[in-house]
Amino acid sequence: MARYVDIHPDNPQPRLLGQVVDALRDDQLIAYPTDSGYALGSRLGNRDGRDRILKIRGLDDRHHFTLVCKDFSQLGQLVHVDNAAFRAIRASTPGPYTFILPGTPEVPRRLLHPKKKTVGVRIPDHTVVQALLDLLGEPLLSSTLILPGETEPRTSGWDVKEELDHQVDLVVEAGDTPAEPTTVVDWSDGAPEVTRRGAGDPERFEA
Repeated sequence: MARYVDIHPDNPQPRLLGQVVDALRDDQLIAYPTDSGYALGSRLGNRDGRDRILKIRGLDDRHHFTLVCKDFSQLGQLVHVDNAAFRAIRASTPGPYTFILPGTPEVPRRLLHPKKKTVGVRIPDHTVVQALLDLLGEPLLSSTLILPGETEPRTSGWDVKEELDHQVDLVVEAGDTPAEPTTVVDWSDGAPEVTRRGAGDPERFEA
């Protein structure tokens, strides 16, 4: 059964944050709230985490994983960002956007798209997630928690626990969570292409 950790959305308790980070460092899979619904998360070095996420979501190896970053400095270590992308991404983060970009050697090969060698990156605007990333000290391998046959992410921690009680190791609860996934912008070919319209305003990336 998954552990259920209820964290204050505005003033996260350090002791509870520590429990979640300890679970991640122990290569456990968590479900956690973001500024665009729930997501599944594991440590980048957790080899089973990637496969467990794919199985829960019913996805194949061509799925673009997202590396959830604390800030732009961390993001810049993981993907190649040209000047135009740099300015636009910097201006729209933190927020509910995911950007697809070519990965750097810092990203484990198994996490890159098998053909394009790209990966998703984002900086969430969420107090609890920022606190977790700060304590963890590294990005989080992540994927929006949209289950097979569904189109929107889960929004309630208790609902996630009931649904995935034996598929994840820990569920974080932190108050109300939006039901709209991130807007995805593919910048891997040098110009932005909106591939999913979501919570972030897509017009700023559309010609």
